[in-house]
Amino acid sequence: MSTEGGDAEPTVMLEVRGDVLVVSINRPKVLNAIDQATAELLAHAFTRLDEDDTVRVGVLSGGPKAFSTGADLHAVAAGQSPLVPGRGFGGLTERPPRKPLIAAIEGYALGGGFEMALACDLIVASRTAQFGLPEVTRGLIASAGGLLRLPTKLPHSVAMRMALTGERLTGERMSDLHLVSELVDPGCALESAVALAARIAKNAPLSVQASKHLVNAAVDGMTDDLLGVQAELQARLLTSRDVAEGIAAFKERRPPRWQGR
Repeated sequence: MSTEGGDAEPTVMLEVRGDVLVVSINRPKVLNAIDQATAELLAHAFTRLDEDDTVRVGVLSGGPKAFSTGADLHAVAAGQSPLVPGRGFGGLTERPPRKPLIAAIEGYALGGGFEMALACDLIVASRTAQFGLPEVTRGLIASAGGLLRLPTKLPHSVAMRMALTGERLTGERMSDLHLVSELVDPGCALESAVALAARIAKNAPLSVQASKHLVNAAVDGMTDDLLGVQAELQARLLTSRDVAEGIAAFKERRPPRWQGR
């Protein structure tokens, strides 16, 4: 197993299993929230996935308690960004790799973490995993493509409810809605995702990549125009008093007091 991060507790860990590259987020103390350094390391890992001819499929995982809870708000408040230029949130959401990428989800996949999962090609999840976009409870919007991808993967009424309420749905419910490709018992997501990746890796690499491209092209609603509108809306929100209040309430562990401006 190789690591990324260069310290005793690397924030991103890499492991090659046959033709499969396993990329693991390793910030358990903050439930795998993404800071700037972790986002950059993830971007490097996805670049390696595309450029390394010895691997054909990637698996993105977290830990037993959380896949990722999205942006590290403490790091954001300190001026860091979990976005990588040209790659998006976590080095993934704006430009996923050409090769297939499977999300292996245990525990929480919230906010940007859920958006990273939506940017993957397949999701293997524990029955008890929890998915949600809580940005509206912090005065923000899910601005890493989640609001654009979610309606293409879930019924409109479900996607809208998740977007407007910030409510969470379990892995079992997401399986019923066909967002989750494979539902497994708790603790089994990573091994099941690696097994699925190995099945894909047995097929012709160029055919697999072309098939991924065409399937995505058939349902892709993420046009440049939509991405531009999303960026404009988020930029407006970032200057609002409510976003400062949302982050302050999170840090102080209290209900936010919204002003609507």
